[in-house]
Amino acid sequence: MTHAEAKERIGKLRQEIDRYRYEYHVLDKLSISEAALDALKHELYKLEQEFPDLITSDSPTQRVAGKALEGFKKVTHRAPMLSIEDAFSRQEMDEWLARLQKLEPRVDQNGFFAEIKMDGVAVSLVYENGLFVQGSTRGDGKIGEDVTQSLKTIEAIPLRLRVSSEKKISLTGRIEIRGEVFMTKKQLEDLNKILKKRGEQPLANPRNAAAGSIRQLDPSIVAERRLSFFGYGLVGDYGTTTHEQAHELIALLGIPQNPLNRFCQTLDEVEKFYLEIGKKRDRLSYWLDGVVVNVNDDEMFRRLGVVGKTHRGAVAWKFAAEQGTTIVRDIFVSVGRTGALTPVALMDPVSLAGTTVTRASLHNEDEIKRLSLKIGDTVIVEKAGDVIPKVIQVLPKLRTGKEKTFYMPKKCPMCGSPVERREGEVATVCSNRQCFAQRLAAILHFVGRQALDIRGLGDKIVEQLLQRGLVHEPADLFELTPGDFLTLEGFAEVSANKLYKEIQAHRSTTLDRFMNALGIRHVGEETARDVAQAFGSMNVLRKASEEDLRNVEGIGEIVAQSIQEYFSDLHHQKELDRLLKLIDVEVVLVKSSGPLKGTTWVITGTLDSMSRDQAKEKIRSLGGHVAESVSKQTSFVVIGADPGSKYDKAKKLGVEILDEKEFLKKIGK
Repeated sequence: MTHAEAKERIGKLRQEIDRYRYEYHVLDKLSISEAALDALKHELYKLEQEFPDLITSDSPTQRVAGKALEGFKKVTHRAPMLSIEDAFSRQEMDEWLARLQKLEPRVDQNGFFAEIKMDGVAVSLVYENGLFVQGSTRGDGKIGEDVTQSLKTIEAIPLRLRVSSEKKISLTGRIEIRGEVFMTKKQLEDLNKILKKRGEQPLANPRNAAAGSIRQLDPSIVAERRLSFFGYGLVGDYGTTTHEQAHELIALLGIPQNPLNRFCQTLDEVEKFYLEIGKKRDRLSYWLDGVVVNVNDDEMFRRLGVVGKTHRGAVAWKFAAEQGTTIVRDIFVSVGRTGALTPVALMDPVSLAGTTVTRASLHNEDEIKRLSLKIGDTVIVEKAGDVIPKVIQVLPKLRTGKEKTFYMPKKCPMCGSPVERREGEVATVCSNRQCFAQRLAAILHFVGRQALDIRGLGDKIVEQLLQRGLVHEPADLFELTPGDFLTLEGFAEVSANKLYKEIQAHRSTTLDRFMNALGIRHVGEETARDVAQAFGSMNVLRKASEEDLRNVEGIGEIVAQSIQEYFSDLHHQKELDRLLKLIDVEVVLVKSSGPLKGTTWVITGTLDSMSRDQAKEKIRSLGGHVAESVSKQTSFVVIGADPGSKYDKAKKLGVEILDEKEFLKKIGK
């Protein structure tokens, strides 16, 4: 990036970050996610480090937060409530330590103190002679809002400091403690139930709930919301020499602190702690977004000083964001097995949920129009669990005027045939049934893991088979000889025989796998299984009417129509007749009755005692139905380690959630 381009980008980023920070800190209503805002701030910080001459005093990196709300008395902090710089990887943590060691070579001799970074609201508590006299918010870092009466309603905050019998502590004079007000997940659920009953809008997350609560002018409303508090810092000299000792003193004064906080001798120990917390974060009762790492030695911490509006000696190691910002550099169109044209965004690399993402599906032309997306736009990208990355929002105010409008092609980018869009549908489809891209995608789907599961037939091999005319449709695979593979690049006699035997070993399969392998529109793994269980054999299924199909649990009008159209098509009938002469299609009839009959289950995350496929089979064997998405009809959601967005949706819909131990009890294990 040139100096001129950086200057323009920095200007746009500052303008947008200032607007979002005002929404976040003053209005308590952020129009993008906190993860996306963090990504914008991190990009700005990186650019300013690369072009330090572009740093100005009014940059968002040089201040802490927004203005104080007008409804409260202003409080001037004796010591500024500074912010913390973010890091998102071990490499960035190593770079942070290397910068400190240039200033203080022995900076890590007394280790680090690692704290859970709570997702709440920072406040300052002032005690005079042991009595709580004033509580205030961060505000702009120098001036906050007096929320004393609201904070007094929080039972976790003592109105009088305790005198410890373990250590003689003087409570004479002023003692200032800083910490985080937060709302637990359970408290938020209870509050939202109350708000819904009143016909009011539910709150999006615990952080917004906590911020909005302590700014209520009526303390009785705050008391109703049952907020919590953890202390994490002392302002002033109280005889402690390390950050760890300060935490011990806070506890002796009767102030709660997070019991998970830990002293770490090295950065390797910090990383171990960070990874440990990351694994258990979804099971904790509160929201958190990382670990704050402090140089433990107080004197060393003070000598390191402040850069901008952050302490050099502390950094927030954030968990991998499920959302981030990036720039769409181009849009290309892929062609799938059904002929549908799918626009795909090519983006600057962005780290999401621990992986580097450079592509995101834009689904269809209507979705691009809904987003008002142009090539060159800065966008928010989301990736939750195993879900394919998705562009969820465009940030139009970061446009430079060089962005380009994208138009869906009039002809298939693979075969040049005209494309069409059926009435009432969103997909644009290639009209050529023999399109190379469609045939390639169809065969790859046919041999895929959830279909016939033929190992060794990857993209490049299938592509060569199609190009050389050895394969035109799935049935051709079973008539290949070892000699056919020897004509392909990279094959010798041993590998050719091995792949031939692998294909021949799959001449028998179950009806549900075969049904999924056909690649019928709207039919996936679960739908194929539902249909197989309902009809029992391919002969019966091929004769089923649309009405018969609609009577199957989980099959709606669109899916029923798609299946019926597939079996009515003469071309598909010929392909199917040929396949059925080469493959034996069985069906394993799963029990339709049992203790779980009438229940619908969704599984998310990793289970310890069995795989997810094994868990699904067990549920089906007991008469239960397994679905891939959570809805109001879902009976139970089973969560393992690192559950995805299905867990959040289940909570939102009030679906009963079971951990692995509870699930095993339900199925009798």
